[in-house]
Amino acid sequence: MPARQSPLVITYRCDEDPSRALATADPLLGALIDQVGEFTLGPTGARFEVLLQSIVSQQLAEAAAEKIWARVEQAVELTPEAVASTDHDTLFATGLSHRKVEYMQGIAAGVLACDPDLDQLDELDDEAVRDALVHLRGVGRWTADMFLIFALHREDILPVGDFGLRASTGRMLGLGRPATAEELEERAALWRPFCSVATIYLWRSNGLVPAVG
Repeated sequence: MPARQSPLVITYRCDEDPSRALATADPLLGALIDQVGEFTLGPTGARFEVLLQSIVSQQLAEAAAEKIWARVEQAVELTPEAVASTDHDTLFATGLSHRKVEYMQGIAAGVLACDPDLDQLDELDDEAVRDALVHLRGVGRWTADMFLIFALHREDILPVGDFGLRASTGRMLGLGRPATAEELEERAALWRPFCSVATIYLWRSNGLVPAVG
């Protein structure tokens, strides 16, 4: 079984890179960074936990996802062995859908079989990490991107499919609506190589950070 990675606390400050680099490249984002100010994100969870939290968070509001996740934490030890062997109804009683219970137990079985080997993902580039994860049932591009940001702490991930990010970007740009995927990608050209950091600031500007990590 992969070893449990230690949680990590991340602090973002306006006067340190990459915040200064983002502010220089994109003045609108720079104003937003100043508005958000310093904050601490974390502790981010162990890798297996981040995958499970991403499943819980799929298509749910942040508050609802947090409540369900708290019940999951109380119901089962957050290890692949425990999740894989827990009775389906025990997990369902936390508020998870039957399908999400199946996803979580399938992920646990995959991790136990080292498919994927979560300890080896550091050696892969971003796209290879996505490829290693998305063959797991229930893991799509958004979930893989959450893993890259919150578990591997990659700094240049743009979760284009995240509605909260597109809504915050649209608000920053004064569009009166969420940015489209194309508009988001166009603006994000200014944020490279710190798209993950820009994403977290934009989430934070709207009072949100997905219930992951």
